[in-house]
Amino acid sequence: MKTYFTTYKPIKHVAFFIVILMISTVFQSCKSDKKKKTTEDAETKKEQVIDVLTENMEFQMPDTIPSGWVTFRYKNASPQTHFMLIDDYPDGKTLDTIKARVLPPFDAGMKLITEGNPEEGFAEFGNLPKWFNDVKFVGGTGLISPNHVAVTTMKIKPGYYPVECYVKMSNGVFHGSMGMVKELIVSDTDSGNKEPKADIAITISSTDGIVFNDSIQSGAHTFSVFYKDQIVHENFVGHDVNLAKLDDTANLDDLNNWMDWSNPKGLIDPAPQGVTFLGGVNNMLAGDTGYFTATLTPGKYVLISEVPNPASKNMMKTFVVSE
Repeated sequence: MKTYFTTYKPIKHVAFFIVILMISTVFQSCKSDKKKKTTEDAETKKEQVIDVLTENMEFQMPDTIPSGWVTFRYKNASPQTHFMLIDDYPDGKTLDTIKARVLPPFDAGMKLITEGNPEEGFAEFGNLPKWFNDVKFVGGTGLISPNHVAVTTMKIKPGYYPVECYVKMSNGVFHGSMGMVKELIVSDTDSGNKEPKADIAITISSTDGIVFNDSIQSGAHTFSVFYKDQIVHENFVGHDVNLAKLDDTANLDDLNNWMDWSNPKGLIDPAPQGVTFLGGVNNMLAGDTGYFTATLTPGKYVLISEVPNPASKNMMKTFVVSE
């Protein structure tokens, strides 16, 4: 009996420690899986984006999106250049109101301007409702060329917002009148997204124009755009920031003139030769900051605002991207 118990006790202890080790391993595995899942969930939430697609003359996108910091990834799969501008209309003004009261005066006025009657055309804009002066522009993507993608992040409050593009067809008709106007509901639910961190800071104002450090290397970049102020320019809209790559055929005078929609040949299809638009941050309110991302290859680029004669306002800044 003495020999039996001497042999048995160690075996019992070994079995006990094996069980403890197995329980500990399972616990650590579950803990690790839980931590991994939590990390994956956080990353998924952080990367939440709103996809927008244009294939013809439309915005294919959700009708309702969360509020807070929102990233729009706008793919232009159409043959025309577009942008996405988010408007804040006075309370009670709906998409039907816009189609009935806003689009017709702009269409009639632009038709007269295109036909060579600018005075009559601008007089037609006087038929816009008085409350149109209270419309605010709260952001969106910059101009984006066909078969390219623009990624823009902005902070947006809950509310009702029309989304539009007013680039013009070759016959002078606004894209909005062709169907590129859509209502968007921003809910009270916060996106949970964080404000991006930029490696290139841009400031735009009516006094200083576009200001930034133009020593930029190739690669992926996040640009911040701070609106130091905002004014209504001669074409009834404020300033914005658009990024474009220029090839050897690009003519800066042509681009400078094209950026004014109120010019019969401005903001009209096709875009100037040799210019590839890569997005940016559309018209925002004074004090606001928006962000956009772009992957830059070596070559010549321009940051330009959609205002009459941006070069004269220091809002057309060329720069070269190095290796």
